[in-house]
Amino acid sequence: MIKFITKAILTSVAVLLASYLLDGVTVDSTLTAMIVAVVLGLLNTFIKPILIVLTIPFTIVTLGLFLIFINIIIVYWASEIVKGFKVDSWFSALLFSLIVSFTSSLLEKWINQYKEKREEDNIQSF
Repeated sequence: MIKFITKAILTSVAVLLASYLLDGVTVDSTLTAMIVAVVLGLLNTFIKPILIVLTIPFTIVTLGLFLIFINIIIVYWASEIVKGFKVDSWFSALLFSLIVSFTSSLLEKWINQYKEKREEDNIQSF
C-alpha cells in the first residue's frame, strides 16, 4: 500500500510538472493531479493491456509505433474521466505522456537510490 501511495504521489508531481510545461494541458489543483495519477494508473493497469492485445496487428505493422497512439488514448480517457483535467490536442497528449513517464521514472529512481543509501548506512552503523 505504501508503494502505491508513493507512486501515486510521484506521478501527481509529474502531472503537475507536465501541466506547467505544456500550454495544451490544464490541471485545476493538486487534488486533481492526484486523481489524474490514480486514474492513469488504473487505466494503464486494466485497460491498456486489453488495447495492446486487441491492436497487435497494427502494432506489428507499425513496428511498435502504434503503442504511442494507445498512450494518447489513455491520456484522453483520463481527461474525460477527471473533471478539472483538460488536454487540448493529440500532440499535447503525446508530450504529456512522455513528460509524465520520464519524470515519474526519474523520481522513482531517485527515491530508490535514497532508500538503498539509507539501508546501507543503517547496516554499516551496526
